[in-house]
Amino acid sequence: MDFNINIAFYIAVYLVASIPFGYLLAMKFAQVDIKKEGSGNIGATNVLRVVKQKDPVLAKKLGAITLFLDAIKGVVVMLVAMAFGVSEDTLWSIAVLAVVGHCFSVFLAFEGGKGVATAIGVLTLMMPFASLVAIAFWAFGAKVLKISSLSSLIGLAGFVMASYVVYPEVEGIGSHSPVWIIAIIVFYKHIPNLVRLFNKEEKAI
Repeated sequence: MDFNINIAFYIAVYLVASIPFGYLLAMKFAQVDIKKEGSGNIGATNVLRVVKQKDPVLAKKLGAITLFLDAIKGVVVMLVAMAFGVSEDTLWSIAVLAVVGHCFSVFLAFEGGKGVATAIGVLTLMMPFASLVAIAFWAFGAKVLKISSLSSLIGLAGFVMASYVVYPEVEGIGSHSPVWIIAIIVFYKHIPNLVRLFNKEEKAI
């Protein structure tokens, strides 16, 4: 029975996390296909950047809504799973699959976003104090550098380091492997940004 429940949650979180909210919102309210404009990413940053060219006020609203929805879509499934009393290792698997779903969406031919907001959501639920450190790193990077992708990677690095300091023994699994899997996925999705940074072509937000 537990196995069947776990599988149900794995499928559910992947499908929910695969929903490309940024793409849908921009198409519905701004008649813009963000997969074909800007960076081509479906996340909040590209929604803000692309829609701002047409309507700056609408861009801020859609960007904020996209950020919120991308951040909570994995969290919602995890909270339901917690209510069912699933184990810690199952929760971590759900967290990883949330990021996988966002980054490799079944609804977008296994393309997707960068995974930052979704990762922040699930990691905050699992390791809240490490997430506070990550947010501080991100805020510093955003303030000084004003480049979304680089700030996100700085925040990610901050989270990984803080996870070892604040949570040296991860409850229920005794390993930081889910954190590393999420970090590697997010880093991998940012490789095009790193190439643009190296070529001095990455735009500030």
